[in-house]
Parts: sequence; structure tokens; C-alpha cells
Amino acid sequence: MHGLWKETYDGATLAFIVLGTACVFVMVPGLGFLYSGLARRKSALALIWAVVMATLVGIVQWYFWGYSLAFSNSAPNNKFIGNVNSFGFRNVYGKTSDDEVYPELAFAIFQGMFMCVTLSIVAGATAERGRLFPHMIFLFVFATVVYCPIAYWVWAPGGWCYQWGVLDWAGGGPVEIISAIGGFVYSIFLGRRKESLLINFRPHNVSMVTMGTSLLWFGWLLFNSATSLSPCLRSIYAFMNTNLSAATGGMTWCLLDFRLERKWSTVGLCSGIICGLVAATPSSGCITLYGSLIQGIVAGVICNFATKIKYYLKVDDAMDILAEHGIAGVVGLMFNALFAADWVIGMDGVTKHKGGWITHNYKQIYIQIAYIWAVIGYTAACTAVICFVLNLVPYTKLRVSEEAEARGLDEDQIGEFAYDYVEVRRDYYQWGPDSDNAPEVRTDATDVHHDGGERQDNDEHHGMEQSTTNTAASVNEAEKQVGSDGQGTESGQEQEHTATSSQEEG
Repeated sequence: MHGLWKETYDGATLAFIVLGTACVFVMVPGLGFLYSGLARRKSALALIWAVVMATLVGIVQWYFWGYSLAFSNSAPNNKFIGNVNSFGFRNVYGKTSDDEVYPELAFAIFQGMFMCVTLSIVAGATAERGRLFPHMIFLFVFATVVYCPIAYWVWAPGGWCYQWGVLDWAGGGPVEIISAIGGFVYSIFLGRRKESLLINFRPHNVSMVTMGTSLLWFGWLLFNSATSLSPCLRSIYAFMNTNLSAATGGMTWCLLDFRLERKWSTVGLCSGIICGLVAATPSSGCITLYGSLIQGIVAGVICNFATKIKYYLKVDDAMDILAEHGIAGVVGLMFNALFAADWVIGMDGVTKHKGGWITHNYKQIYIQIAYIWAVIGYTAACTAVICFVLNLVPYTKLRVSEEAEARGLDEDQIGEFAYDYVEVRRDYYQWGPDSDNAPEVRTDATDVHHDGGERQDNDEHHGMEQSTTNTAASVNEAEKQVGSDGQGTESGQEQEHTATSSQEEG
């Protein structure tokens, strides 16, 4: 006897949710490329690994009990968190009610990608000094203790924020604020990178930053619009709101950077776009189009100046997670209080809400403020406890040694390199210049003229001079390149001194 599933669903809605899930997943490699490009090349691969592995951790946690804790259908009276009745996706299959047009399994997978993106954002806090294995343990616990309860608060029908009328469309609290506060507190426990290794620090690959931002923007369009769970007018409206906020955010940040440097910064452009996208996350399905236009400008200005917070607090937030995710998420939630409209919220034909100030619902302002501070306080407290405990447990110390930081996380934690020549340059210093054979090699090489192949008269003095000059120049050039990304070593400096002394003796 074979069991046949008899339930039917709306094909367009189901396809819309599946497509949205796939596009949200694209944000994960986007974050990896963004973080990798912003770091130095000696830790570039480690950040990609951390972001991808964070997603794997999230998928497993969501399957075990994450979904049940965040969206349990069997705990309607719980205000804070769900239960574990759906452990291992138990009975998570078809419709949860007769009027649904998609299976619960599709909804569960879609929401799971939101948590994966959240954990991937937090993974940026490990930049250039965090051990990877303890961080994965941290993320599993963080997802259980922090993400699932807050997601339940605002998205589950029984949650206290949901019942209070908080407006958070696609995750200003559960995605943006908790990833920012979690990453910031994690950075506090990691401590600052060594100042001696930050001389002339700059992103090592701006092209990769741009590619990562582009992938994020692509995924974010469905991240926000597919939150409607149906291809309705509200989803299209959220799509346009997302684009407007990103566009004005990118322009604003770029202009602010231009006033200082008189250059059109590509990193600044990408930072502004991300701030606009983050601000649109909680608001794109709630506020008017002109509200999103203003929102992008406000987010660009506030977040640009918010990058100074880490200096005032002396916290090494290497990827500016607090400014670009936390502060921008707060901006989006506050714009819900001001520019949310009942007619925009009702575009899905299902949701009823009084909106914000522009539709005369003035009490929404304190509801949003209370929600923001509840999320910030809970996330900060839980993250601090998790980090404190992990630092006490054997083999789960959060930070690498100073020697490992100097070598880079690619070598210390991964054993592979994003760029082969990083490893070749290091080997070069171990080999040293071939002082025994260099004169003969250079003498032979200079026997052939570059443009005609004619023989030239070569005396021993000319060969020796050419050899020592090229040897010193090669070492100098390699030393400059290594110094540009903080990978210079004392042995390299000693070899440069040796080569210079040989040149003087010659």
C-alpha cells in the first residue's frame, strides 16, 4: 500500500516562496565576498569560510529545534518562546489550516534562511583574530537563545510584540539589530586587533566588496518582497521600497565621503547601499514610497557618522556591523512609526493595522521604541553570557594568539590561502636570495640584448653590479608588497639589510 499526498496548493504562491528562499540564500556568499574584500588578504579566505559555515550551523539548528522554538503552532498562549513539539520538523508538512495555500514546510524553509543570514552577519565579528570552531559553537547557542525567542516575539501569533502591534516587516529586530548587537558584544570579548598590524590598513579587494554588495542587493529584493508569502501588490510595493532606500542610501554615503576625500569612494557607495537595504528590511512592506526615499537619506547620514561609535567605545568592530546593520535597523523601525500607512499594510488583502503617524496612529512611536530597546537589551545580555562562558571552557577560547594574528587566519585556522602568492611571498623569505648563483645567472642573462638578441661585451664588474642591483630591487619590491597588507616579518627586513650591504660592498 502506497501513501499518496492529496493536499493541493496554489502553484504561484508556492513557486514565489521557493524562489524567495533561493534568493535569500544568495545573500550568504554575498556577505562572504563583502567581508573578505574588506579584510586583509591574509585573512580573506577565513571570513568566507566563517560565513558559509555559519549558514550550515543555522540549517542544522533550524531543523533540530529552531523552527519549533520560533514558530510553534502548538503553543498559542506562549508570549516569549515556542516549544519543541516540531523537533526535527516533526509534522511540518502540509497546510496548517484549511485556508492556507502553501505547505508549512515551504514556510519553515523560507524562515530558516532568515536565521542563516543573521548568523552569517554575526560571523563577520571574527575578522582577523577570532577562532573559528568556538565561534560556530557560539552561533549555535546564539541562534537558540537569542534569535528564536525574538523571532517568536514579533512574528508568531502568540508573541507579545505581535499582539502589541509592533511593525517589523522582514526582520529589523530578529535579523538586523540582534546580528549587530551580537557581533558588537562578541567583538568586545575578542578585543582589539594589534595596533602594530593595522598600519596603513585598507580593504584588500574593493572589487570583491562590490560583487558582494551586488549579490546582497539581489537577494535582499526577495528577502523583503517574499516576506508577504504571496505574489501580491504588497510584495511589489516592498520591492520598490527596497530599491529606493538602497539608491538614496548609496548616494548619500558617497557624497558624505566625497566632502572629505574629494574622491568617489566605491567602499562608501557599497556601505551606503547596504545601510539603505538594512533600513528597508523592517519597513519596506509598511511605509510609503516617498518615505523610503527619505529613509535612505536619513540612514546614509546617521550610519555614516555612527561608524565613529566604535572609536568612542574603543571596540574593534572590524566590519562596521553595528553602524551598518544595528543603527540602520533602528532607523527602519522608527520610520515604521512615522511613515507606515494602513493602506500599504493592507495591500496583501489580509493584514489590518492602523499604521503610523501619517495615518494618525501616534502611539506607534512608543511601541516601536520599547521593542527596539527590548531587543537590544536581551541580545546584549545573552551574548555577553555566552561569550563569558565559552572563554572559560577548555578549547573554546574565542581569540587566536598574537603570533597567529600576525600570520593571518588563513594560515592559522584554514591552512589555505585566498591568493597563492601570499604563500609564495612567505616562502621567498625563507629561501632568501640565491647569492651563490645570482652573479652567473645575471651574467648569462645579460648576454642577450632585449630587442635584437645581439651579443654584448660583458665584464665581470658589470655582471656583479647588475646582479646585486636586481637582487636588492627584488627584495625591496617584495618587502613593499608584504608591508602593504601587514605581512612583513623580521626575517624579511634582515634580508633586505643583507642585500643592501652586499650591494655596498660590490
